[in-house]
Order: sequence, then C-alpha cells, then structure tokens
Amino acid sequence: MNGDGEMTGTESIDDYGFSYGALGITNTNSVGVVRDAIGAWNVKHFFKSPYDFSFGLPVAAETWDGYLNDINGMHVTQQDVFDALDAAKSGTVEEGNVGGGTGMVLFKFKGGNGTSSRVIHIDNNTYTVGVFVQANFGNRDELMMKGVPVGKEINDLMPSISDDTKDGSIIIIIATDAPLLPSQLKLVVRHAALALGRVGSIAHNGSGDIFLAFSTQTPTQNSSVSIQTWNSISKEFLDPVYKATVDATEEAIINALVAAKTMKGINGNTVYALPHNRLIEILKKYNRFNESK
Repeated sequence: MNGDGEMTGTESIDDYGFSYGALGITNTNSVGVVRDAIGAWNVKHFFKSPYDFSFGLPVAAETWDGYLNDINGMHVTQQDVFDALDAAKSGTVEEGNVGGGTGMVLFKFKGGNGTSSRVIHIDNNTYTVGVFVQANFGNRDELMMKGVPVGKEINDLMPSISDDTKDGSIIIIIATDAPLLPSQLKLVVRHAALALGRVGSIAHNGSGDIFLAFSTQTPTQNSSVSIQTWNSISKEFLDPVYKATVDATEEAIINALVAAKTMKGINGNTVYALPHNRLIEILKKYNRFNESK
C-alpha cells in the first residue's frame, strides 16, 4: 500500500531483492538526513577500501509528526543517527513515545512505536515473525480492538488540534528468520493491510501506509558469485507466516497505543494517551476482556 508517504531504497530492493544496513524510521522532514547518515555509518564500519562501492541506497521511511514536533526546525542530525546505531542492541524494544514515534498521533490518541512477534512451526522447523510499526493514523471513531468500537466509546480526550479531515501514516516493518524468496516476501507484506482493517483503518487518502518485509536468511553463492542458491519454504506452507504477520501487526499497533503517554508539543498542542482503565471497562462491557491474560 502507499499514499502520501516515503520510503527510500525500495526500487533497489525490488530489483535485487536485497537491502544492506539499518532501516531508518523518522519524521517526514528528516528522511534525507537519516538516509545519508545510515550510508555514512555503513562506510565507517564496513568499508575496507577506498575502492569499495558507494554506500548504496539505504532505507529511510517517515510519518508526519508536525502536530507535536517543530518539524520544520530540522532537529534530527547525522550525529543523532550515529548515536542510535551505535547504541543498538538486542532485547526488549521500547514502545510508545520513543525514537521516530515520539510525536506521532494514533486514532487521535497519542501514538508512536509498537512491536510484536509470533513463533510459528512449519513441519519440524521453528521460525519467528517480528513486526515493528511507527503508527500515526486514524480518526477516533474508527478505532477497533477485538471487534469492539473503542473509539466510539471514548469520544472525549480529543487533541487540542483535532482535525478529522486529515490523516497520518504508518510504517510497518516485518522481519522473519523463515527462508523466503523476495517474491514470497511481497506476498507476506500484503497481509499487513488486513491488520489495519482489524483496528479500524480505511487507509485514508492522506495516509501513507508503507510496508516492508525481509528475511534474515541469505542465499549461498559460488566462488565467482555468478550463481546464487536459495532455500525457501514452499508457497503451499506459507499460511502460518501470513497469520503471524496479521496477528503481530495488529498487536504492534495496539501496543503503540497502549504504551504511549500524553504529550504536549509545539504551540501547546496536546494529544492524550488512551486511558487504560476506561479501555478495560469497555472491553468488559463487550465481553472481550480476559483477566487471566
């Protein structure tokens, strides 16, 4: 899916089936500096010779945070990107008002970053499907959770700058260690749109909904690099990957919403967090709340 949004490097990925280096997700006006900084960081850490190729075509994507952020101030710098890459580590990923998601708005509540994952089994093999979202879209009355019209139930706590004629965007990154061909990853990534439907999105005209899926598996090559050999799951066995993608994407969006905190930004603009206690009561009202989970 697409719309009013941007993700660099995708033409190269379509042609070669590969991407190199980190994926950067930021605000709309910072795509250029983040893309260039990732390239410069790659040169510093991976290039051994002045005759190496250029730093390539890094992936940098965006959602618009101008309600809360002084977006035209261009505050994201190359050093910010270097610091983020140098500090990157495995483990729990922060959610809500962090990183590129700091100033994002989701269903007119405070939004931001969210993650989720699923472990799947195909024959005797175990794989993981992980999803990261930077969520910044949706009108209040559209918000659905577990089939419950949460947005219609909570029709107050609207942003001080509410404007239902505009919508934001979402970037969805799907990562897996399952061996999938580039063409199969294109099939996987389409399923993320089903998760948007589950939470109530209609993908408004102004919403830049951009998705990317990748596998950590890589092909083997002969000594001259003239032949590549790929392993892949048979297409007939991809349903568990599809289901994991939809379920984890839905949960990542909800996690972004639940983790986010009320924020006051530029010009005193305020966006409120989803009230957890009211959410629980609404889910109970519709018999969708399981206390044991």
